[in-house]
Amino acid sequence: DEEIDGAQVHRLGLGAALNDRLFAEFYLIGKKESRGSSFKLEAYEAELKWQLTEQGEYAADCGLLFELETERDDNVWEYSTAVLVAKEFGRWTGTLNLAAVYEWGSDVSNEWESKLAAQVRYRYARAFEPALEFYAGDSDKGLGPVALGDLRFGNGNKLHWEAGLIFGLDSDSPDQTARALLEYEF
Repeated sequence: DEEIDGAQVHRLGLGAALNDRLFAEFYLIGKKESRGSSFKLEAYEAELKWQLTEQGEYAADCGLLFELETERDDNVWEYSTAVLVAKEFGRWTGTLNLAAVYEWGSDVSNEWESKLAAQVRYRYARAFEPALEFYAGDSDKGLGPVALGDLRFGNGNKLHWEAGLIFGLDSDSPDQTARALLEYEF
């Protein structure tokens, strides 16, 4: 679709651990709607992750994610709660995120949606882990290869990176979505 070709979404976040089980993060979300449009700040998001189980304590590691997002120029709000599950088997890790999302405001139809994200990755080396990701929401579905890893520095600092290409699985989904992430922890 030429109207959305070249569309981009960028998220700049700052987060901190509140204690050994809670992590809070705040994001500024910028968007470029198409090739000819300009990049601008569109939304704000607050996020809270709650680790429910200790890593390795049970058959799977579990957590919850709470997100609240609002558009900058429109009266559009979105709240979501997601169940986060991770399971390790040998050198493989599988993750599953299942979310319920509610949108409301005067500039959007009030509605419930659901989202699913899944990943299977092979822990080849700390700096390189190949993976396969699947995404499904009310309006799009995608599947594709991803690579990720961690580069560790002294004093507990690290750079986490991810790069992938997600291919649309139906006519409502983008043909391809390039996905990249850089996260510096200090």
